[in-house]
Amino acid sequence: MARNQEEVKLLGVRGSPFVCRVIIALKLKGVEYEFIEENLGNKSDLLIKYNPIYKKVPVLVHNEKGVSESLVIVEYIDETWKGNPILPIEPYHKALARFWTKFIDDKIFAAIRKALFTKDEKEREEGIEESLEALQFLENELKDKFFGGDEINFVDIAAAIIAFWVPIFEEVVGIELVTSVKFPKLYNWSQELINHPIVKESLPSRDPLLAYFKGLFANIPASK
Repeated sequence: MARNQEEVKLLGVRGSPFVCRVIIALKLKGVEYEFIEENLGNKSDLLIKYNPIYKKVPVLVHNEKGVSESLVIVEYIDETWKGNPILPIEPYHKALARFWTKFIDDKIFAAIRKALFTKDEKEREEGIEESLEALQFLENELKDKFFGGDEINFVDIAAAIIAFWVPIFEEVVGIELVTSVKFPKLYNWSQELINHPIVKESLPSRDPLLAYFKGLFANIPASK
């Protein structure tokens, strides 16, 4: 049984891929926690107290100490609660996992956001090209069922945004990036990941999220 269960709180919003990373990690470790839904339009005193610099979610509060930034939190969870390791033990493989999670956030997510959530044609084309190039690197890196082999690990948790959120973005915009033809390994991996029991129960409901992003995209001003 996880220790200090009653002293774990997670400040977040249900539809966030970054909050979902933390939820997956907590569930993998069997940690009981209290989820506190934040209104980002009217941020709570608790959020400002525990993340005064960025004032963003997710924030994990453990024993009255706040930890912010999703991947930092996942590492903290992995080090605090033993069993079901999320990061590799061996230093080189741990460094590689950290590299790929940073690549996912800094390169892939940034490129996909540029490709899907801009109405400037030239910028969108650049974003699509950058996305396909970055995704190919990730495709080449995937050697097994998951990035963690037979079990999900740090990279799988970071990449859940590609498996679940990107198809929603694609449906909203009408552009396909991660297809079984272009990226067969990533496509198969994404299906395995979203159907993994712990991941599946951690993901938000798809339909409300789809409606939310459709509304968001409709309000992006067209380029002149």
